[in-house]
Parts: sequence; structure tokens; C-alpha cells
Amino acid sequence: MFFRRGNPNFKHEGNFLLARVRTDKTGEVIPVRLSKTSELSLQGGGYFVRKTLIGSKTLDQAVLEVTLTRSHRVKTATVDGGELIPVREWE
Repeated sequence: MFFRRGNPNFKHEGNFLLARVRTDKTGEVIPVRLSKTSELSLQGGGYFVRKTLIGSKTLDQAVLEVTLTRSHRVKTATVDGGELIPVREWE
């Protein structure tokens, strides 16, 4: 999915990009923190990251893939084994 105005599923906080993923298997919510300085790989005109997530309670797994612009704006985001939770729904 391509986002023009900024992805509603991510929050920028200093040098980190925050997200939350709900797993398909049991619905466990896994908090995600991506470092803008150490976890992103250069790809084309921006960045890419693939992160395997494991739930601490159920050991559910999901894989998050994100592409970003050079200015760290999320271009695309997909989750295999779960779904991103919009920031407005975070507690």
C-alpha cells in the first residue's frame, strides 16, 4: 500500500519509527521500534527494513517490511502474519 500523506500506522519519535502489529494467529499486539540510524538499509532512493517479530506471550510470529524515503517517510508497509494497528487506536 502506498501512502502520500504519511502512514497512519507509524509514529516518529526522535531517531525511531514506532508501530504496533497484531498477529493473525492469536491477536497478540507486538510493539515495534525501528531505529532510523542502525536498522535501515539503503535501497534505491530511500531505505528498506525487514524485521521478524515474535510475541513475548504467545511466541506468534509476523514479518514487517517497510520502505521509506530518504527523509524517513513511510512509502510502503506490509505485514506477513499480522496487521498494523493505526496510531489512533494505540492505548
